[in-house]
Amino acid sequence: MAKYTGSKCRLCRREGAKLFLKGDRCYKTSCPFERRPVAPGVHATTRKKVSEYGLQLREKQKTKRIYGVLEGQFRDYYEKADRMKGITGENMLSLLERRLDNVIFRLGLASSRSQARQLVTHGHFTVNGKKVNIASYSIKLGDVIAVKENKKDNKYFTAIKGLEKSNSIPKWLEFNTETLSGKVIALPTREDIDSQIAEHMIVELYSK
Repeated sequence: MAKYTGSKCRLCRREGAKLFLKGDRCYKTSCPFERRPVAPGVHATTRKKVSEYGLQLREKQKTKRIYGVLEGQFRDYYEKADRMKGITGENMLSLLERRLDNVIFRLGLASSRSQARQLVTHGHFTVNGKKVNIASYSIKLGDVIAVKENKKDNKYFTAIKGLEKSNSIPKWLEFNTETLSGKVIALPTREDIDSQIAEHMIVELYSK
């Protein structure tokens, strides 16, 4: 499957906002976006008038990059959200939040979604007791996500076990640091998603 292999910091600069793609490094003053918060390329400082379509496109690209999905997958999420009851944009964000790699990131078991994706594909987690190595796996209400028993002695996970419970874990999830397991106690709503995304612009773009 195709994937972006270039600089993640370049993506943040292109979107003009921190997308927090590199975990803890994004919070440091050494973050490249802090030093040069302009779009990459020789014409970065040239002032251009952005059309409505351009703004909508940038919002879509930003959201795709935050969650680490490609165009085909992203379009599928939109179409599925459009068929659901409720507000299409909010449904789409809820579906993206329910990806297994995102849930692992939200539980604090990875510092970024890309790291969470790698841990999932390497088979470190179970869902309801069964190993799942598909990053796009959609979790459901009541699902229990846990580190595999034979992986809990890994230095990476033992370090997490010694940490206090983070206040950043969203209210739709609960996490036990002793058992390294989390549970989905509610489905994510728009209020639970802290990313600065104007989802209505993406819906307008796809609706054309």
